[in-house]
Amino acid sequence: MNKNLKELSNDMNKMVTSGQLIDAAEKYYASNIQTIEFDGRITDGKQMAMQKLTEFVGSIQKVNEITLLRSITDDNVSFSEYILDFDMKDGSNIYLHEIVRSLWENDQVVEERYFKG
Repeated sequence: MNKNLKELSNDMNKMVTSGQLIDAAEKYYASNIQTIEFDGRITDGKQMAMQKLTEFVGSIQKVNEITLLRSITDDNVSFSEYILDFDMKDGSNIYLHEIVRSLWENDQVVEERYFKG
């Protein structure tokens, strides 16, 4: 790691909690990122991950809450635990207690896996 992983993870978490989900991904996702959802769905590459994220963010009507509960870093991995609460444009509500495990290389996330908290 070129920079301190704790600093990188903290910066990404600050961006996420301030609602800058797309900006955080644009800044920190590596070109070869792979994301893995709760249900096993996988995206390969930054273009596919950004498209999925952009579509999701575009479907949000109102952000009720994005709270970072805790985070930890070790070697090349960070874990961040969030509460996410969104009112969606289709009238539904998404409430998640989510843990995000990020694997880092060269100051960028190369794999992000999501777990239900």
